[in-house]
Amino acid sequence: MNTSSLSAIISEIPIIGKKGFDVDPQITSIVADSRQVQPGALFVATSGGSTDGHQFIPSAIAKGAVAVVGEQSLAGLAVPYLRVENARQSLAYLSAAFYGYPARKLTMIGVTGTDGKTTTSNILYQILLAAVLKTGMISTVNAVIGAEVLDTGFHVTTPDAPDVQRYLAKMVEAGLTHVILETTSHGWAQYRVDACEFDLGIVTNITHEHLDYHGSYENYRAAKSRLFTGLAETLPKSHGNIRLGVLNFDDQSYPYLADLTKVRIASYGLSPDSDVRAENIVYAPSGIRFTAVGRDFRVEIHSQLVGAFNISNCLAALTAAIVGLGIDPQVAARGIASLPGVPGRMERIDLGQNFTAIVDFAHTPNALKVALQASRPLTDGRVIAIFGSAGLRDKEKRRMMAEVAAELADVSILTAEDPRTESLDQILGEMSAGARSKGALEEKSFWRVKDRGEAIRLALKMAQPGDLVISCGKGHEQSMCFGTTEYLWDDRTAMRAALSELLGLAGPAMPYLPTQEKE
Repeated sequence: MNTSSLSAIISEIPIIGKKGFDVDPQITSIVADSRQVQPGALFVATSGGSTDGHQFIPSAIAKGAVAVVGEQSLAGLAVPYLRVENARQSLAYLSAAFYGYPARKLTMIGVTGTDGKTTTSNILYQILLAAVLKTGMISTVNAVIGAEVLDTGFHVTTPDAPDVQRYLAKMVEAGLTHVILETTSHGWAQYRVDACEFDLGIVTNITHEHLDYHGSYENYRAAKSRLFTGLAETLPKSHGNIRLGVLNFDDQSYPYLADLTKVRIASYGLSPDSDVRAENIVYAPSGIRFTAVGRDFRVEIHSQLVGAFNISNCLAALTAAIVGLGIDPQVAARGIASLPGVPGRMERIDLGQNFTAIVDFAHTPNALKVALQASRPLTDGRVIAIFGSAGLRDKEKRRMMAEVAAELADVSILTAEDPRTESLDQILGEMSAGARSKGALEEKSFWRVKDRGEAIRLALKMAQPGDLVISCGKGHEQSMCFGTTEYLWDDRTAMRAALSELLGLAGPAMPYLPTQEKE
């Protein structure tokens, strides 16, 4: 069990005030959720969101917390109380200190963006493995630490700060030298990846997403920009500092991020003005081919991934590897070629049917657009798209996604995607209005089917030989939220279940959703 004295943990943390600091307890864990408190814990009371952690301080102490950190001026507690200006940010630094600042012993590579983060992270991971670098990865899908693969949860964005630092400490212990960490806007806004001391930052793109949380595109973009402003603040490391920002020259975020980034920049894109660009692009159902051209290299790239957007993802990873880490271009090319795919990203489900079935994570207007554009060359028939739009999230996406599908798919089936406590009928109504605004006709070019399993079944029954059916929005995720309950759900399992039924094969059962009882 990891332990450290309270005084050692707080030695580098700005403290506004101390109360009851007559003892120096040994800390056995750091938590921000009072339900996770065990004897010896340091409880950090964070504010914001739907609850205020300060109200749970008595419960945390009763469960065995031996010290408390918070933002309010409090007195009379039975344990030491430390007041800080920003408890969420302090949680990150306290966690880093508790685990001995593991990021200082690693080359830290951060990947952010609206779409493509997980794919870019996986491409770069394969490149680093090809270069025989001992590499770990923390993504929205899992944490990979050597041979150990840890699930990071159901609807996780970036894991919470204590988990991030715990993973990094395990990587140091395992002898790893490089880490790829996928970082979301929520993760940056909530300081979950502060104290990660990044050496290299990569952005895929910054498009319309999470405006329900951030309030505006400018705020959303600013949250992601913290990866790049922080590069100049990373402390010197014994193994050296890279300090490089890898920016997408083709994306609208480029001028903004280029101006903010105070360290070396390397750009990538299709533009001839990019530092690393793609030429001689060939798209095929089996993958993509292109020539990657940099200032001092040319290398032929073959990827098993499909779609124009994966050209950009490959270029991002290549730029980081070759320009940032000094990896040989031919080695990088071998790494890219070795990646068979990414879970839930344009993942084919093939049970021998005479049409193509794909599951993809596309859950933003831009991601849906590029997924449908990538689907078109894969079929000589129709593109049939199944998708929804989440409840309690950016409502403007609902109309935008339906508009995109009306323009780019032959058939759209609008269905559930984590409605949460919102009315699913209302969500589908808003989406239907968007489809109709682009000339789509209900029950001719688009359908509303509340139960996602039935939506998939309908799409497969509609499919004719040579068509392509793509279910978007869930990808790798393992659950779907109705009300406040997470129901076990995997689009890939659902697709296999529906295909098995259609083909008369043995297969998995369709996962249960409460909408099954109302269809």
